[in-house]
Amino acid sequence: MKSHNCPLCSSQKTQLYHTDDTRQYHACSACEFVFVPSAFHLGEVDEKSRYDLHNNDPNDTDYRSFLSQVAKPLLEKLPKEARGLDFGCGPGPTLSIMLEEQGYTVDLFDKFYAQNSAVFNRKYDFITATEVLEHLSQPLFELNRLYNMLNPGGMLGIMTEMLSDNTSFVDWYYKNDPTHIGFFSRASLQRLAGTWRAEIETLSSRVILITKTST
Repeated sequence: MKSHNCPLCSSQKTQLYHTDDTRQYHACSACEFVFVPSAFHLGEVDEKSRYDLHNNDPNDTDYRSFLSQVAKPLLEKLPKEARGLDFGCGPGPTLSIMLEEQGYTVDLFDKFYAQNSAVFNRKYDFITATEVLEHLSQPLFELNRLYNMLNPGGMLGIMTEMLSDNTSFVDWYYKNDPTHIGFFSRASLQRLAGTWRAEIETLSSRVILITKTST
């Protein structure tokens, strides 16, 4: 069977973890990241057609409540006049609106819905990536890029449902979305933060704050 380097840490210590009717999942023993090999990724047309079905309405109180899981801890820590980026904002940006309502400036980027490449030449006090990491085909590249865009003391607010020892992967609904191709554990994010020498705070099974501590 073909081996696949880990797309999160580049380790060659990966092996087949699970197979279902449509694709394979491999696991990295170095960083505990579980990923779908690129041969099973959707093409961009099919991927976007899935996202077009999302009904992310900024006026939906339930959706706002969901996003408040990351908005609330950020608002408790952000300095006044902080500038941020909502990375992977999707077809109905909402978190950015919630933060702008509190006086913050928030830029948008999404490879399908807000292709503003100028953001990658800027520095930010905070960057949010809510329900984004599980879609990344090159998570190491993308996360390194985002971290390098943070000012010292800046924060990366992440929402993604994490694997744990209690997860029954066979029955796990989160893996069944064909656009979900990377599955993080607390250990995999802690390892990544360690390579950055960053502070990491795990707030729940799906919310993580990473703070940049060096220039």
